[in-house]
Amino acid sequence: MNRQRTWSVLAVLGLTGALVGAPIAAAQPTERPATQMRWGACPDGVEDPAAGPAQLQCATVAVPLNYSEPGGVRIEIMISRLASKNPDKRRGVLLLNPGGPGGSGLDQPKFLAAHGLPAEVLDSYDVIGMDTRGVGHSAPVSCGFTDDQAYFGNIAPYAVNDAAVTERAAVAQGVAEQCAANDHDGRLRHISTANMARDLDRIRAALGADEASFLGYSYGTALGAAYASMFSQQADRIVLDSNIGDTHLDHDGMRLYGLGMEQTFPDFAQWAADRHDTYGLGRTSEEVRHTYFTLAERLDANPVDGMDGSLFRFGTFFTLYRPALYASAAESWKSLLETGRPGPAGGRPPGTGAPSPNDNGWSVFLAVTCNDVEWPEDIATYRRAVGEDRERYPLYGAAAANVMPCAYWKLGPSEPPVRIDNTGPADVLIVQNQRDPVTPLRGGQLLDEKFGQRSRSVIVDGSGHGVYVLGDNPCATAAVTGYLVDGTMPDHDITCHAG
Repeated sequence: MNRQRTWSVLAVLGLTGALVGAPIAAAQPTERPATQMRWGACPDGVEDPAAGPAQLQCATVAVPLNYSEPGGVRIEIMISRLASKNPDKRRGVLLLNPGGPGGSGLDQPKFLAAHGLPAEVLDSYDVIGMDTRGVGHSAPVSCGFTDDQAYFGNIAPYAVNDAAVTERAAVAQGVAEQCAANDHDGRLRHISTANMARDLDRIRAALGADEASFLGYSYGTALGAAYASMFSQQADRIVLDSNIGDTHLDHDGMRLYGLGMEQTFPDFAQWAADRHDTYGLGRTSEEVRHTYFTLAERLDANPVDGMDGSLFRFGTFFTLYRPALYASAAESWKSLLETGRPGPAGGRPPGTGAPSPNDNGWSVFLAVTCNDVEWPEDIATYRRAVGEDRERYPLYGAAAANVMPCAYWKLGPSEPPVRIDNTGPADVLIVQNQRDPVTPLRGGQLLDEKFGQRSRSVIVDGSGHGVYVLGDNPCATAAVTGYLVDGTMPDHDITCHAG
């Protein structure tokens, strides 16, 4: 669930339920290193040479592979820096995470700057991107996914009945075994949210900062919540945008994708209904919803051009991430209605057995998700959940509740999930659209409840995934910018109206 490389990896991201594990061992802040960071050019592909001179510098930070053996094997985490150009206004470092887990974040400082990260923020901080452990240039891991496998995404396919759950279970088990067999360096078991939070504090110390601020999107909210909880004395200003609801994703949290699609789909349906003369999908939002089910069931029975009902449902789910995607989805629906084919985009092309371009991202997603918390192992649990959610969330519930490789994962978890620390000053700002397909409003509410007096929320009457910089709500932009620049935490929770 890979953007414009970074952002569509958000499709691998999920929600979490209300489960909170036992406290993790108290984390100790990392001492400042004696040596200076060695900044240099970033690897090829991080910046486009055609876009002009390089703006980012890159460096590596050595961290323990296994924090319970700090003197053992070490791995290198690659980070990037978009340095403040105004030393008089610089107040510290702002660590970023784009989500996933599994998304590369080396280009994120430049990406956010290009998309409107306010100048006051860029002046106030050295903005720090990174590939978290296991990702890209940071000791990457691989399950060995190929482009012809039945596994082609971190959201399981829509299960039309119990037999489909059983069929998927065999695929999920095979993937779990494949990941274990490909873990040649023993890295997969050490990829977890807790270890990534520990890495963040190593990065803070390596940068020579006594405290670090953090801006995380989607899964990045789980990482930021873990950092603020494990290293509360080192956490400065924490902004969590589009929230999972805890420090980990579990099966109950994954099921909330179904809720998110039900809450967000009406925005697309009304948009399409307003353009019925162009696309012919229905004159009302109810008629557009009926068209969705008609097309999905038709493709369940007769897949065409690599597209079946489960892929159609996933494509629609992903469409809801950005209103800018509505038009291309409507064109595909129109083609399916008029010609029986999905149009130029088509479905999944036939595989060749080549390595999947998504191998690394999918592998990290599974490692983090399966290592963070125990998942149900009884297939009857998934059949029951799928049956419930097919009725409760008919658009997509039978996909979100379906069985994942975590049911068969043998590598972890090695420690309980990070417990939210609700003590300390109010330093966590929770930002959330009211309608978000993958991190619905409930995730923001859950995290706000768990942080208690330590957090404030900014809730936007908006649709899609991502608010700050990724959206265009002036009220939310002002609230987040004011907090990051001036430390102005709202006195109370804010609701921002549309527009």
